[in-house]
Amino acid sequence: MSLSLVGIISIQAYYINDSVKNEKERFKSNVVTVLNNVSNTIEENEYEKYFAEYLGLDREKKADEDAVSQLLIYRKNNSTKETLIYKSNVLEENYKLSSSLFDIGLDSLDITNIIGNSSTEIYSDLGATEKDLKSPITNIIRSGTIDEAQKLNFKKNLKEIFRSKPVHKRVSEEEIRTLLSEKLKKYGVDIDFEFAIYSNDLATKVSSDNFENIKNSTFSVPIFYDENNQSLYKLLVNFPDDRKFILSSIMSMILLSIIFTSIIILAYSSALFQLVKQRKISEIKSDFINNMTHEFKTPIATINLALDAIRNPKVIDDKDKVLRYLGMIKEENKRMHAQVENVLRISKLEKNELNISKDRVKLHDLVEDAITHVELIVEDRQGYIKTFLDAEKSSILANETHFTNVIVNILDNAIKYSPNAPEIEVYTENVGNNILLKIKDHGSGMSKAAAKKVFEKFYREHTGNIHNVKGHGLGLAYVKRIVEDHQGYVSVESEKDKGSTFIIKLPLIS
Repeated sequence: MSLSLVGIISIQAYYINDSVKNEKERFKSNVVTVLNNVSNTIEENEYEKYFAEYLGLDREKKADEDAVSQLLIYRKNNSTKETLIYKSNVLEENYKLSSSLFDIGLDSLDITNIIGNSSTEIYSDLGATEKDLKSPITNIIRSGTIDEAQKLNFKKNLKEIFRSKPVHKRVSEEEIRTLLSEKLKKYGVDIDFEFAIYSNDLATKVSSDNFENIKNSTFSVPIFYDENNQSLYKLLVNFPDDRKFILSSIMSMILLSIIFTSIIILAYSSALFQLVKQRKISEIKSDFINNMTHEFKTPIATINLALDAIRNPKVIDDKDKVLRYLGMIKEENKRMHAQVENVLRISKLEKNELNISKDRVKLHDLVEDAITHVELIVEDRQGYIKTFLDAEKSSILANETHFTNVIVNILDNAIKYSPNAPEIEVYTENVGNNILLKIKDHGSGMSKAAAKKVFEKFYREHTGNIHNVKGHGLGLAYVKRIVEDHQGYVSVESEKDKGSTFIIKLPLIS
């Protein structure tokens, strides 16, 4: 599952990265296409402007020189006996015009006017000498200026002359901005941009306010080619928000990928957590069954032995021995009953089925009552329980039976985990509107890891394979649930081989 999850995430990361690269390439391609388009448009607009002015000039001025080129085609069709003669003439008239008309800073400008003239004549069965005497069957004559030829010639002359004209006089910042904005939108690139025209890598006067020539993020194309099809100028454009724009085009895919991957990771983490939890619960249940088996094994064995002893004819007539064995049976039965009650009680607590009624009681009275339940055991082991009940106020809202059991459970724990004679101190003190109850022992203590889990159901710190400490891991879980039901808080401070201190914090009532 882990390998599959890593594989899925890796594949998604690869495709997202690939998509980003493709979007970058598409963005770059669109921008370069737009820049070339704008560059060509600016040049065409310039030529069209001056060519229109040229066409509007007075042509009555006599040409400085002219030249005629002629093409003659003579073809005879033997089947129809017809002769076709095609003539084509091109007249080139060269003028010198004042350059002030075009504001180019030169004295004069060479302009060529190109006029085309062509005729097609068809004769019927003529000899070489007769064709000059007879009229042709068909005579088609065409004449007029050749605009495309003139325009090409005009462009060539302008390119040569405009090399020396400053670029800011050839194109305005506003014209570039308008063209770029219009054409970028057509290609779906609707974001802010900055532009400039550079000459030999040096900035010119044509530039937007915030343009910065950043190598990796600036696009450039040549502009204003000369007559040799070379350019000194470059049109540069960059986009401050290009990264955001590129990512926005695939953002929906990225978000969906993140959402679905997160769901998979969440589900996977949950499955792992449940597996670990179930394994832990299984181990805890196994420990619980082992402990409970041990807890019941001893009383059952004792009861069986006592019953066997009573059935002995020598013992059955001895009243004192019978009463003694019956007392043992009763005590062991009470012990098993207490175990079952503890299990049922914690189960009811978890299901919120345990009805806990609360009354005004004195915590000090509950402490004294709980101590009486265990003081005989402590005395039997040559230990002691000392009380330091320094709290001036001890009235709390509590269930007398359950809260007494809470204190008894903690005291019982302190006795169990004291390898030597139990030495226990009980303290109370007021802190604000609360009362603190501290039960301190000098027993074996516990590790920090155990202190964090000691209030969990069925948890018992491992003490090896020997059952030198009897229990089932429910006592402190019961303590925690009852204290919390009383709006209180319970914690433990412990150090290995130095004892433990259980602290219960409860709200006072006035």
